[in-house]
Amino acid sequence: MFSKILIVDDELEVCLSLSEVLRGKGYNAIHCSDPEEILPLLEREHIGLAIMDVRMPTIGGIDLLKQIRRRFDQLPVIMISGYASVENAVRAMKYGALNFYTKPIPIPSLMQEIRNLELSERAYPQADRIITHNQRMQRMISLVEKAAPTEASVVITGESGTGKELVADMLHAMSGRPDAAYIKMNCAAIPESLLESEMFGHEKGAFTDAKSLQKGKVELADGGTLFLDEIGDMSLSTQAKMLRVLQEKRFTRLGGTEPIKTDFRIIAATHRDLQQMIREGAFREDLYYRLSVITIHLPPLRERTEDVLPVAQEFVQQFNRAYAKTVMRFSDEVVDVLQRHTWPGNVRELKNIVERAVIFCESDTIELADLPEQYHIMEGHGGDSGSSIQEFETESARYVILEALKQSNGMKTEAARRLNITRKTLYNRMKRLNLE
Repeated sequence: MFSKILIVDDELEVCLSLSEVLRGKGYNAIHCSDPEEILPLLEREHIGLAIMDVRMPTIGGIDLLKQIRRRFDQLPVIMISGYASVENAVRAMKYGALNFYTKPIPIPSLMQEIRNLELSERAYPQADRIITHNQRMQRMISLVEKAAPTEASVVITGESGTGKELVADMLHAMSGRPDAAYIKMNCAAIPESLLESEMFGHEKGAFTDAKSLQKGKVELADGGTLFLDEIGDMSLSTQAKMLRVLQEKRFTRLGGTEPIKTDFRIIAATHRDLQQMIREGAFREDLYYRLSVITIHLPPLRERTEDVLPVAQEFVQQFNRAYAKTVMRFSDEVVDVLQRHTWPGNVRELKNIVERAVIFCESDTIELADLPEQYHIMEGHGGDSGSSIQEFETESARYVILEALKQSNGMKTEAARRLNITRKTLYNRMKRLNLE
């Protein structure tokens, strides 16, 4: 729970009533009606969240937000206003506000957002966290919160780049064994010939290169969590062996004869349609039902456009810290591009673009010139131009693949792993985009 929540509003009645609501929910709430006192107060007090009005005397809420961002860049801030406008909401988001509420404040929505923020901060105090104002994503976070303390197996589905591994990390961090082993394995990144050895380990001399005993993932995960990414890329033979491990809670290393006991919680993820794979005979139905006691689906970024600016601003703060920069905002042209793009690479693509922009930005504002060239295509074209939009999306897809190849030193298997797709899918997309 947040140590303290600060309410900033020149209307004392708003401060008192909101403080009473928050205290009724168990929060330590303090308030201040003078914006001039806020920065010194933040220096003295350990504030976990600030809720601020937009219109205040002496210093406006947006100007105060700018000052807070310069000195307390990790402080979550929610803006409120009795004078709602799209312009104010967009400006607040541009300068780093997590959300914007109109008065009278919708208390249930505000409390849900505070709870989601706490959930993300508890799982990730210093790393990526899920920032969302989308109702589907908020329901997903609630499902994570309920599922995490149980021992139930979980399947996470969604397109590449939607954050499946992040959700898996949250499930482990909030589980009943957060300090136990957390073993990850990407089934698409390991050749089939090595997958069984990686999964179950091998004895010395089990095969030509087995010069010593090696423990596999299921053994290393004993007492903790095993996360199998891209479970849909696992062969039928390995699926059968994994099913046996889940049923009997024991396995045998390659070249071994003695069964070894193991007890772990399994979380699986895939961008594939497992139900369709079952119908095609490519995935075992009995294994699917073992794995999918709880299923969590992540919607693509294009279906939660209200999250694009807040998530982008969060990435700005992350990369400010990483590269010692002081970027504050996006220009109106960049905001327009971010909002109109359909993000085929989802959150991973957005993070990549923001990182590049922060690196090249030479002021406190990210301009269109700081984005990769293909993101300039929409500039000067009408938003209804089908040809320009199609070209924009094609170039964006090319950029995502080329960046993955660059980061993988041209190794296609590694690039496919980074993109959470199979090598075959990568080859097909490269062929379609003339990248061979």
